[in-house]
Amino acid sequence: MIKPWYTRYLLSSIAIFIVLTMIWWTIPEEELLVVTEKWKGVCWVGSRSPLDGSELRALKSTGANALSQTPFGWQSDVNTPEIRWEVDAERQWWGESAKGIQTTHDSSQVLGIMNMLKPHLWVRGSWPGEIEMKNEDDWETWFDNYEQFILDYAKLAERLEIPMLCIGTELEKTSDRENDWRAIIAEVRKVYSGKLVYAANFTEYEKIKFWDDLDYIGIQAYFPLSKKHNPDLKELKAGWNKQLPAVEKMVRKFKKPVLFTEIGYCNTVDAAIEPWVWPNERKEIEFSESAQALCYEAFFESVWDKSWMAGVYFWKWYPNRHDREPDFTPQGKEAEKVMAKYFLAN
Repeated sequence: MIKPWYTRYLLSSIAIFIVLTMIWWTIPEEELLVVTEKWKGVCWVGSRSPLDGSELRALKSTGANALSQTPFGWQSDVNTPEIRWEVDAERQWWGESAKGIQTTHDSSQVLGIMNMLKPHLWVRGSWPGEIEMKNEDDWETWFDNYEQFILDYAKLAERLEIPMLCIGTELEKTSDRENDWRAIIAEVRKVYSGKLVYAANFTEYEKIKFWDDLDYIGIQAYFPLSKKHNPDLKELKAGWNKQLPAVEKMVRKFKKPVLFTEIGYCNTVDAAIEPWVWPNERKEIEFSESAQALCYEAFFESVWDKSWMAGVYFWKWYPNRHDREPDFTPQGKEAEKVMAKYFLAN
């Protein structure tokens, strides 16, 4: 029996469709978006007094080409809408004032170090992720206040020609208010011409709907990588492999590159269990430079070469090393050697 001519074309079309579908689903996720930049950054700690210049040269020697600067606004309670801030005040630490931010930017720019301005809210007795108003009037007031806060720093960033601005950090209980955030982004765009990012907590970034209005998907990447003390490199990399599919899903959805706006680990044996835990809560935990360094190694081996990865900012880097322990900083530790090895590699 001779089959009708059109069945041959139909079968061919089906075969082509199947092949194309298989090719689509076998494309590695990282090839769906390729960035040309690679920001090798640290979260710079504003100093009490002016810099002498050697501090930034020491950072540059690690291969770093980016840093974030963090001025603060203050909120007395997570449920009150009032926010206090002063862009330039005598009582501020020098490094967090407008003058200090400008000097740090200008001095680092000479060394080829790109700056991101990353204002934070400091909440008494809590953290920004708990900010939540109790009624709609307070929400309206809070967003009005926050808009003025971030606009002041957007204007500063524009005046100083700082090329990147973070519009918010870990404001997890506010970021579901999509329209309010889109309105803030629109106002910031009116006064600032650089790149914009929002620094979403690792528990928050998948829920955000306004990534399309920004230039990057920003993640505070304190993902738990292990459930035990002193995990080996294989286990840490397996921990990253559990997290990356969700990140890559967001890359596919929004077609935006990813910045790890913060990532860090304490020099303690439990560094990979809950990386976000503050050092003052780890005072009874055994120190371990090697555990911290392995966490750095796992990041670089698992994430750094992803083509959607636009950059990383390690928390945190002091202008002058201090001896407080434990701490997040890699300075003077095995972790600094790991960071420098990868930063200097290309």
